[in-house]
Amino acid sequence: MQIHYKNKRLEKVLIGVNVLAAAAVAASYVCLFGFDKPLLQVGILYAVQLALLCVFIVEKIIRLFNVTSKAEFWRANWFEIPLLLALGIVVSGAGRWFAKTDPDTIRHLSVGIYLVLQVVTKLCKTSINLAASGKSPTRTLIASFLVLIISGAGLLMLPRSSATENVGFVDALFTATSATCVTGLIVKNTGEDFSLMGKIVILSLIQLGGLGIVVFGAVIALLLGQASLRERMAMQDLLSARTLSRIGNMIAFIFVGTMLIEAVGAVSIFRMWDDVPGWAGNGHNQWFYSIFHSISAFCNAGFSLFSDSFVGYNRSWNMYVVICPLIILGGLGFGVLYDLANIAADRAKRLFKKWFNKRYRFSMEAPRRMRLQTKIVLSVSACLIVLGMLGILLFERYAGQSGSAENPGVLGALFQSITARTAGFNTIDVKAMSVQAKFILILLMFIGGSPGSTAGGIKTVTLAVVVMTAIAALRKRQEVEMFKRSVRIVVVGRAITVTLLFVAVLFGATLMLSITESAKPFTMSDIMFEAGSALGTVGLTTGITASLTNAGKVIIIIVMLIGRLGPLTLLAALTFNLKPVRYNYPDEAIIVG
Repeated sequence: MQIHYKNKRLEKVLIGVNVLAAAAVAASYVCLFGFDKPLLQVGILYAVQLALLCVFIVEKIIRLFNVTSKAEFWRANWFEIPLLLALGIVVSGAGRWFAKTDPDTIRHLSVGIYLVLQVVTKLCKTSINLAASGKSPTRTLIASFLVLIISGAGLLMLPRSSATENVGFVDALFTATSATCVTGLIVKNTGEDFSLMGKIVILSLIQLGGLGIVVFGAVIALLLGQASLRERMAMQDLLSARTLSRIGNMIAFIFVGTMLIEAVGAVSIFRMWDDVPGWAGNGHNQWFYSIFHSISAFCNAGFSLFSDSFVGYNRSWNMYVVICPLIILGGLGFGVLYDLANIAADRAKRLFKKWFNKRYRFSMEAPRRMRLQTKIVLSVSACLIVLGMLGILLFERYAGQSGSAENPGVLGALFQSITARTAGFNTIDVKAMSVQAKFILILLMFIGGSPGSTAGGIKTVTLAVVVMTAIAALRKRQEVEMFKRSVRIVVVGRAITVTLLFVAVLFGATLMLSITESAKPFTMSDIMFEAGSALGTVGLTTGITASLTNAGKVIIIIVMLIGRLGPLTLLAALTFNLKPVRYNYPDEAIIVG
């Protein structure tokens, strides 16, 4: 909702004050919790937070008098009243009605929670306003990712984030990029080298990076009733939704569906840690491990709290019954999941009408049809899973070196085929696999998941369009056809562009890594595997990630960022406001092939 103010200059001053206050809130929390001992006296830091609380309250009062329509202001900020009431009840009631032994701690905690909610809300509003500013929303998305990566790297460098020695800048930046880009490549052992605070930072980066900063901002704005038509149009560009009326439902579905799937996954794998002898964790650790790996699996991040990923759990049924579906659902794309949910709801509604409203039995409308996008994604994903599994089984059995690796079996090959396109977990030693099986994994990583998902790669739909373009040429057809539907020529051009850019980045990154790592005993197969894993945001590795030079780590950081945002997104960010050409050159025949 766009709010109009009387004094525009005063509003700009308040925006600057908000930015400084939000930075001060973050700095106060870093001083309190980022070090072994607070940098300043706790009383001083609490006094600073109390002053910041007053700043936020005074800012709201000034804006209330500066706004042209107070009703418009209250509709946009209705949540402030219950927040302030709750804060007042806690502050005044602590020591009287509850927390009589330690009221000051409860008061400080309530003030801190209010400040955090204020900062998060303002960040979400800012992301929405930038996306709807009339400029390319893809630039906003790129900027959001960069800010998140840099902030995450700074938090991971804090002493309290490390369980052993402090993490250096390059390693912290690498870890933050890998988590934000939901890749899973690591230079530090996530379970051993990071403390609980560091693991929570990584988990937060995975969740925010998997769904996107702007999507989270849109969710908050919609919950607060602040999404205007212009803001919904910005979300349409970011989510590639077809109609403005679906944006609200789509974003709500993303948020609710993600939380629900991850919660079900965490509950389902709670007992998985008991399957392996030697587990010494308590109930709290089990819940944290369950939540961490459920989010990591659904967001296709591939981060594991175990040094060998899931090799020790390769015989656990939860691995294949829970983790595999989480990875697949996260890689299908929210558009496909939304379409499938609508089809299921439509079928249920028709069944209900058929049995309980017999007069509608002969007048019911046609059933909801599955979209072409959903058909392509489901069919290509199923084919890739099966073909990848068969390829891994074949090459590991007949091309693997004797004693190099155990036979992965059908379930092991199935898991690697699923995880290679998206997640990056592994139940077998990737380093010990045959060269041919590694090549299969590189192909799967290059293809990746589906559009609108947390996965990387060129995407399944892109592969389908490129393959069907070649088939159309061989069949001498002028149009690309799939499932009795024609594909527009502009979509074919985008698919070819994405594929060529990914090929260029893959070979360019492999070449640069071969130069920077020339002194290391790495094979070209290992280097290309590492580059393909980073570009596909997968996270599988042959074990060379931690041994890379700083230059090699920087290259992988750049490749992960490119793979997450996508070459087409970067291209759109650079060419969003170009004016169309008003002329065409005469054509002339050329020979290809």
